[in-house]
Amino acid sequence: MISLAGVSSIRKTHDMLPIHSKPKLWNPSIAPNPPTFKKILPLKISNTWNENKEANESKAGRIKRLVLSNEGRTKLDTFPDREFYAYPRFVTHVDDGFIATLTDLYRERLKPGSEILDLMSSWISHLPNEVVYKRVVGHGLNAQELARNSRMDYFFVKDLNQDQKLEIEDSSFDAVLCTVSVQYLQQPEKAFAEVFRVLRPGGVFIVSFSNRLFYEKAINAWRDGTAYSRVQLVLQYFQCIEGFTQPEVIRELPSAGNSQDDKSPFSWFMKWLGLFSGSDPFYAVIAYKNFKPVYD
Repeated sequence: MISLAGVSSIRKTHDMLPIHSKPKLWNPSIAPNPPTFKKILPLKISNTWNENKEANESKAGRIKRLVLSNEGRTKLDTFPDREFYAYPRFVTHVDDGFIATLTDLYRERLKPGSEILDLMSSWISHLPNEVVYKRVVGHGLNAQELARNSRMDYFFVKDLNQDQKLEIEDSSFDAVLCTVSVQYLQQPEKAFAEVFRVLRPGGVFIVSFSNRLFYEKAINAWRDGTAYSRVQLVLQYFQCIEGFTQPEVIRELPSAGNSQDDKSPFSWFMKWLGLFSGSDPFYAVIAYKNFKPVYD
């Protein structure tokens, strides 16, 4: 955790949003209405069905298999990510079309009054302005960027490639977001397991991305892949965790120049691979923390 002393921030005013004048550093122990959990000791009764059910429920959230090889996790820039992101970048990393599609998706999937964790975030969360959420907690690598984010009530700074453990209690959030950043995770299996842990039952995890990246900071498995293989990679991240529902994939692929009406198989295949230039393609992979225990 780092201090924000001496860091100035530029605030935006949203008349419809009750926001803090300055986002606060996240501290779960002093957060408003922190979730409370009680441990209930199970009755010692002889019931084989209940024992088997509890054993299967305990598997939820475990990593079933590793998706990446050691080589697939490597980056060209091996210096700590905190150094790369030390200087704030007050820019958007995708175009307006991508942002509009993402905001519409959030409007559709995130309920008003939800508690949201925005992982690997920055100075903009792309949440719909007219929707009021109970609490938005942000995470990232640059405190100046996070301090300027007007939608965040709290934030914390942490390098998930160094330590994937989130200092957050179980079942604390209704939704977790990860926007155009999944390509930088070197331990995605552990990170997705942590997301599962902090989600409430039925909570949603939305991972969105395009074809843009900091090439030297993206993992090898992502750098060398196509749009199709990258979607498959994120699908596997979800599928390697016990308890997520079957992931849903959303694609919005831009037209290539004057080929908007081109319905040829070649054109369709090229768009599928994300090889046409132009506007940023939109991809989102979505899954929910299952209500029911998962049985082998």
